[in-house]
Amino acid sequence: MLAKQSKRIAIIGARETNDDALDFAFNVGKLLAERGVIVYSGGAGGIMEAACKGVQAGKGIAVGILKEQDLNLANDYISIPVMTGMGDLRNAIIIRSVQGAIAIDGAYGTLSEIAYTLGYNKPVVTYKSWDIPGVEHAETPEAAVDLILSLISE
Repeated sequence: MLAKQSKRIAIIGARETNDDALDFAFNVGKLLAERGVIVYSGGAGGIMEAACKGVQAGKGIAVGILKEQDLNLANDYISIPVMTGMGDLRNAIIIRSVQGAIAIDGAYGTLSEIAYTLGYNKPVVTYKSWDIPGVEHAETPEAAVDLILSLISE
């Protein structure tokens, strides 16, 4: 019953990034957790790890949908690891599992996740990520969380 009752948001972004983006991801993860949102990510390093660390600090649940089948490749802050062995194809699983996404920084993998999200008619909020039609932009973690939650509310 938990997943049906809880909102589910993906935090997507680059493995290699800068401190500003990592801080943003941590704070978004923490804020979402404090609001009872289940946070999904790719479960690896960079933005994904920072977000999951924030989720843990906010006493929430972080689901990691991993590319590999090796649990040792998951970051240390994942509550629920899902080892797919599917490589980047797992991006569709992440996005199908959530109601919307927050993209922070990112390269082509992030772009593919944004495309999946928009293609499934789900909202995307970005911070210093791809500027494409259909995404909303936020400048603070609080604004990103407020905006994504307002866009998925029934």
